[in-house]
Amino acid sequence: MIQSMTGYAAKTRDLDAGSLSLELKSVNSRFLDIHFRVCEELRQSEPALREAIAARVGRGKVECRVYFMAAARSARQPELNGELLAQLAALDRQVRDRLPEARPLGVGEVLRWPGILGDEALDPEALAAAVLDTARAALDDFAASRAREGEKLRAIILERVVRMRELVAAVAPHIPAAQAAFQERLKQRLVDAIGSADDERIRQEVVVFAARIDVAEELARLVTHLDEVERVLKQGGAVGKRLDFLMQELNREANTLGSKSVVSEVSQTAMDLKLLIEQMREQVQNLE
Repeated sequence: MIQSMTGYAAKTRDLDAGSLSLELKSVNSRFLDIHFRVCEELRQSEPALREAIAARVGRGKVECRVYFMAAARSARQPELNGELLAQLAALDRQVRDRLPEARPLGVGEVLRWPGILGDEALDPEALAAAVLDTARAALDDFAASRAREGEKLRAIILERVVRMRELVAAVAPHIPAAQAAFQERLKQRLVDAIGSADDERIRQEVVVFAARIDVAEELARLVTHLDEVERVLKQGGAVGKRLDFLMQELNREANTLGSKSVVSEVSQTAMDLKLLIEQMREQVQNLE
């Protein structure tokens, strides 16, 4: 399966303590680059989230947003956490025994202490587990969205490959005759300049020039590279970097084809090939 580096997924989960929301989105990048926007209550979940994302995503700039909205307080009278209150009192005495000038804890400070009111207490471990479960579910949707986008990109690239094959197949039969005619014109010009058709220098120049304008090797390499593009797309997996390299090789052969061209048909074919290669390169840049 081929995956695009562009993807999106969002999940919301209702808990007794409140509502948990997680959002994932990604764009293309040379490497795996993960960024988090996490509320303070869930900051301890970042390492586990990073590990979960890295296990499913190979490349791309990924942004993970996690929000938690606590449930509205119950209408019943809140109750103090007696055990925590005793611990705070003991700690307060220990501090003032060592620092007599220290100010005692105030009522407001005690009531704002996390977990001091029974109905406000959150279980950090349970919340972290819920975040990870939500992330795994979101990653399933995230991977599916990247796979759908990847299949669309794959179809676009294969469409360009087919068109390139057609161009190469169409121009190849005309090249020998066109090059032979050009060589004959070149020979005649040399004869006109030198004055003898039997001159060894003319024959040498024509042979050397014929080798320079021979594009059979470039056409063969183009077909070979196109075969490899199809093979890589069929194989699937993380294909972006391999395909990017193949785009460079295809472009190199198209440039050489254009530079060696002595007939308009080959020049036009080289330009059309470069246009199709650039279109494929744009799509390859988005593949993982």
